[in-house]
Amino acid sequence: MNTSTVTSPALDSASRPRRRSRALLSEHSMTLGYLLLFAVLALSVENFFSAANIVGLMLSVAQIGMVACTMMLCLASRDFDLSVGSTIAFAGVLGAIILEHSGSALLAVVGSLLAGALIGAGNGVLIAYLRVNALIATLATMLMVRGLAFIVSQGQAVGIANEGFIAFGDSRVFGLPLPVLVTAGCFLVFGLLLNHTVFGRNTLAIGGNPEAARLAGVGVERLRVWIFMLQGLVTAMAGLILASRITSGQPNAAQGFELDVISACVLGGVSLAGGRARIFGVLIGVLIMGTVENVMNLLNVDAFYQYLVRGLILLAAVLLDQLKSRSSQ
Repeated sequence: MNTSTVTSPALDSASRPRRRSRALLSEHSMTLGYLLLFAVLALSVENFFSAANIVGLMLSVAQIGMVACTMMLCLASRDFDLSVGSTIAFAGVLGAIILEHSGSALLAVVGSLLAGALIGAGNGVLIAYLRVNALIATLATMLMVRGLAFIVSQGQAVGIANEGFIAFGDSRVFGLPLPVLVTAGCFLVFGLLLNHTVFGRNTLAIGGNPEAARLAGVGVERLRVWIFMLQGLVTAMAGLILASRITSGQPNAAQGFELDVISACVLGGVSLAGGRARIFGVLIGVLIMGTVENVMNLLNVDAFYQYLVRGLILLAAVLLDQLKSRSSQ
């Protein structure tokens, strides 16, 4: 005898608010967790809540925040980029060399941005058209671009003395460092791009199901190249800002940077399986990474232990992504 369970309309309407509350709590759990963490640290760690430290915290996450905006698009489309740290170093070195030989800050900026865009486009072509695995393609690019940074600089830091270029990373507007405002602009632009344009919808579509997106008329290969080109362009801009802040192009700069960026994105709810991304979540992920590092520096935690903590955060981010993927199935 077959039996079936019938849910009354009254019971269903009573459980609907609870389901909505649970969904809302799950969606904003990372934000609430960060606010709680921030409050605890403000009360327990000396000088954490000082104006100077908060501005310093925002400045320390500026480069990660810029690159996380475009890494979000890569991850959302089922790709990732391990070459961003090397691209930052190469862009800074190239900008410093152009500046040294030409004396033109504009030429240095344009040259480095163009180089970053070309590196990104090269990654996109390898992955989208030549079907090279993203891990292998960007790992190879990471090594080659880092090697180029050492070759063109002859293994030495390239000093920067141009005041106009240095001001790019040292100026303040409304009391905030210019890199922080540039990062805020990146979050605004890429948030709009993700949520309110065909480009953003197609990016999530190819991450969710590339074949279905292709059948729907999306130019999957071309879009992936554009995503990687944007990744290279924004990464080069971050490299220029870093070079202006430290007044030199360093060929060994930003080592391990790519793992911090990917960790921040995954902590912010971007799925490694593609098809899911939230710009506000990425912002929270970036702030979590920066806050943890900032507190460890305030507490004089040894650098070796800092590596351990960053690795644990990356592992926690991946496990969190796995749990979210399973719960959505």
